[in-house]
Amino acid sequence: MKTLAFQFQNTESTYYLGESLANLGKYVDKDRSVIIIDENVDQYHGHLLEGWRKLVIPDGEQHKSMDVLEQIVDGLIELEADRKTMLIGIGGGVISDITGFVASVYMRGIPFGFVPTTLLSQVDASIGGKNGVNHGKHKNMLGTTNQPSFILFDYNLPSTMPAEEWHNGFAEIIKYACIQDAELFTYLEENKDRALNRDVDVLEYLVEKSVTIKANIVVEDEFETGKRRWLNYGHTLGHAVEKIESIAHGKAVAIGMVAAAKFSEKLTNLPQADTNRLIRLINDYRLPVTFASNKEEVFDIFKLDKKREKNVINFVLLEGIGHAVTHPVPLETLKQMLEEL
Repeated sequence: MKTLAFQFQNTESTYYLGESLANLGKYVDKDRSVIIIDENVDQYHGHLLEGWRKLVIPDGEQHKSMDVLEQIVDGLIELEADRKTMLIGIGGGVISDITGFVASVYMRGIPFGFVPTTLLSQVDASIGGKNGVNHGKHKNMLGTTNQPSFILFDYNLPSTMPAEEWHNGFAEIIKYACIQDAELFTYLEENKDRALNRDVDVLEYLVEKSVTIKANIVVEDEFETGKRRWLNYGHTLGHAVEKIESIAHGKAVAIGMVAAAKFSEKLTNLPQADTNRLIRLINDYRLPVTFASNKEEVFDIFKLDKKREKNVINFVLLEGIGHAVTHPVPLETLKQMLEEL
């Protein structure tokens, strides 16, 4: 087990890498904690949490909503949770998003932590402090930035994931390689078979690498005025496709990364060979590279993207594998390039 500590603006977060969910009680007081967990995770891992107070919520992105948030708040009131209660989200990205948001607004803020159970949540969703819920067709429209007190990474938990969900997690790892780490990109190319077969040594390496890359970026730019924007690579188009086609986040980000690479060829002179290399890697990890969404619908969601400033979107593009840049793209230019995909 390895412990990493990161000092954010208002919170020091401790990450326990390679720890076991069964040891959660070593880090928090069971009697002063409430767990938020989805029904599927509770079915697989609930036996490790006997005696803990739990609020079980439905599984799925469609439940990342104000309605479910209000149900959780009602549950906390019924359990007489106070400002010293530790809220713990155990599950995937939906759980970390909604747990962090509830903890940020309940009684104007209570402490919280995460135990991510999917590959995607271990390498991305649980890290960085962003949280929130969806509103209408817009993803994460309501939320805050607030860091967890701790994150416990149990590498055994993702082993229960279906193969399709396992593949989804690699989209965010590929993203880190694209924006900052060319050596990680090569590692993913050379170790794809071991990664897809859930080799524990490869998993440990990829989670620790991803956690370190993202956490260090967030420490440097917690409130997304500069470098943190790079973490949105593939997400501008990805979020739109995810909502319209109701596909998994990892699949949508994979599609978005390919589109952003093609935009990069035109705007930042990304070599076409790098785009082709990215497409091969995404295919190797059994993720999609094209979308079927109506382009007008995609553009309509673009227009409300959080990276928009007046008639420009600060789009994350690549100059090369491992080298990201934020580039202001006029909406009309974006619409034209979208039509050409």
